[in-house]
Amino acid sequence: MVEPKLEIQMLHDRVMIKKVEGEGERRSSAGIVIPATAQVAKRLVWGEVVGVGQHVRTVKAGDRVLLAPEDQYEVEIGGVGHLVMRERDLHAVASTATQHGTGVYL
Repeated sequence: MVEPKLEIQMLHDRVMIKKVEGEGERRSSAGIVIPATAQVAKRLVWGEVVGVGQHVRTVKAGDRVLLAPEDQYEVEIGGVGHLVMRERDLHAVASTATQHGTGVYL
């Protein structure tokens, strides 16, 4: 018997995010390679919003958001890891047009 495909709908203020950056080694702006095992402080990562609940007001599907992945719930969908978290736990949203931004660009 073939299992039917089910569409996932997020509830309340929950957001589903696919991580954009890998957790492997990275390079500093000076070109120094930083291994994945080096950890000085908690590191925020960028992710892409793939689903939002009906009470989410600030972000929408397709937005890039800054988050702390350590304290969130993880779920695997189609072999790809996603994070599920509350909207209030997001730290920033990357946008092309903003009224009150930081003046810093990706």
